[in-house]
Amino acid sequence: MASFKKSFEGLKGTSHSAAKGVTDTAVQAAQEAVQQVAESSKETASTAAVEAGRQTQVTIGKAADKATDTIKEFGQKLETK
Repeated sequence: MASFKKSFEGLKGTSHSAAKGVTDTAVQAAQEAVQQVAESSKETASTAAVEAGRQTQVTIGKAADKATDTIKEFGQKLETK
């Protein structure tokens, strides 16, 4: 009976160690996944900021071109009068 109890305790310890190993591995994988999502979010935010800046520059350029054209047209109208 003592031998059976000793074997059972050994099996219980082995099972516990295996379960802990699986749990530790799962926790590590989850932490790595969270880290990858965080890094991806940073990259996405950075890319979005760069694109927003580019679009703002394009819009400002178009507005400046329009203002320049309007001023030229106004100057031409003044010349003809």
